[in-house]
Amino acid sequence: MKLFHNAKSSASGLALVALVSVSSGFLEATPAFAKAPEKAQPAVLTASAIAAADKYSADAAEQIFKEGGNAVDAAVAIAFTLAVTYPEAGNIGGGGFMTLYVDGKPYFLDYRERAPLAATKSMYLDDKGEVIKDMSLFGYRAVGVPGTVDGMWQAQRRFGKLKWKQVLAPAIHYARDGFEVSEQLQQRRDDAAKDFAGKTNFDTYFGNLKQGVNFKQPDLAAVLQRISDQGAKDFYSGKTADLIAASMRGHGLITKADLQQYKAVWRQPIQADWNGYRVITAPPPSSGGIGLVQLLKMKADIAPDFKDVTLNSAQYVHLIAEIEKRVFADRAQYLGDPDFYKVPVAQLTDDAYIAKRAAEVNPNTPSDTKSIQAGLGTSMPEKAETTHFSVIDKWGNAVSNTYTINGYFGSGVVADRTGIVLNDEMDDFSAKPGIANQFGVVGSDANSIDPKKRPLSSMTPTILTKDGKVSLVIGTPGGSRIFTSIFQVINNIYDFNMPLQEAVGAMRFHHQLLPPNTIFWEPYKPIDGELAKQIEAKGYKLEGQDFSGDIQAIKVNGDTPEAAADPRGRGVTRVIQ
Repeated sequence: MKLFHNAKSSASGLALVALVSVSSGFLEATPAFAKAPEKAQPAVLTASAIAAADKYSADAAEQIFKEGGNAVDAAVAIAFTLAVTYPEAGNIGGGGFMTLYVDGKPYFLDYRERAPLAATKSMYLDDKGEVIKDMSLFGYRAVGVPGTVDGMWQAQRRFGKLKWKQVLAPAIHYARDGFEVSEQLQQRRDDAAKDFAGKTNFDTYFGNLKQGVNFKQPDLAAVLQRISDQGAKDFYSGKTADLIAASMRGHGLITKADLQQYKAVWRQPIQADWNGYRVITAPPPSSGGIGLVQLLKMKADIAPDFKDVTLNSAQYVHLIAEIEKRVFADRAQYLGDPDFYKVPVAQLTDDAYIAKRAAEVNPNTPSDTKSIQAGLGTSMPEKAETTHFSVIDKWGNAVSNTYTINGYFGSGVVADRTGIVLNDEMDDFSAKPGIANQFGVVGSDANSIDPKKRPLSSMTPTILTKDGKVSLVIGTPGGSRIFTSIFQVINNIYDFNMPLQEAVGAMRFHHQLLPPNTIFWEPYKPIDGELAKQIEAKGYKLEGQDFSGDIQAIKVNGDTPEAAADPRGRGVTRVIQ
């Protein structure tokens, strides 16, 4: 397949009102699964734009746009291509969330993984009731039922313009004919192989992946070809389903019945008005949308405390940490799969409730961690190694998509004869309430393991609109750091008027209630020198972290889209005329 590459690369609001659905599970009332009749749609932008995690997926999306596809077609092409060329996080063996804005209306698609039918609350505990180390991280029992293929199928079936085969073609090309391995990909493979050694079949498929070498995946190419020919049914009830079930037999919990019963779910997105913009973001089982709205609201409520405070100064870091401390307390206590647990979204995003929480912020010193309890009456981590892409087309339709296999290369298990890297998403459940997961986040019974349940996630694909038109498409990987990173970049853009690329590349930091009074900094722009001394003098401990997101963002200026890829990753942008 020929791929083209000829394109350009490229203050605080006081009123914030949440508009949240209170329907059961936030399900969309009447999802339409048949495509609407084709109609001429006038272009409202000068170009389409992409911000994606690697050059191959960006090339694929550009090709789709040149064939007449829209943002949804391009997004689906990116997702399948990343499953081939970004195998450490791109996937068809995982799941995720997609926020869409199509024909002036917001949508949200939940294709998060589910716990297998045989899963139990105590499946990762020993006979003394203690968590068995690494069982939810590595190997077959760590795998949740994948949702990516059904998610992409439903999105493209509902909103895409092109034929299904067209959007799969780039991924099949790269799987069959290969792609050149980057230095970063090899390094991530080498690091993951150490964790998987002796536990999985990872090296059988990825042992020969080396920088500069053309890497081919014939088994995966065959799977993608079947999905291209047969749609999602191959993955969930056809030959690929049989191969996945056979691979899991005797090792893990997933059966063909698990795959046959999986369905992605259309939900009502969380929406909030802020500073003249509509924020459209992820509802539960994401914790990120609620967290993002709470962060924006609370910062607006204590706007006087931010007056004359310099961005990323010691005082700025302190005030943001005070806000984040309260958001993470609520996350641990109240959030889970809305199909199993009544999530009090309206209460958690209520202006009066947020004002009460904001009034607790100590503008001078860190609040005592033990005194910060969930406001309606602790926080759960997931791995940072997710991936995100943002897309907008010339008709003004936008897609913000975050999907994951959890850790780099997921569970380390590759389903035999498929080349499919399977997730370790079961670690995102609370194996034992009050015990932290791999990200150091603690969960409650709301996020305990149950059959067919979706684990809580921080993934926060977000779109901002103004006067009914898209203003910003943004998202990032990063585990529990996702929504705090997005929050900081939104602040950089709208409160500090930073250019998009500068806003994305600026310093980021993170606090999540536990460990107490700890500010996490990143190696890309570390907190050191005099700033570090000033933050420590306020009573904080500074701790380095290896990853602080990989923001992919598109901002619309008038009728012109501008895209920015995070310099922390290997992402690229395209603006296609």
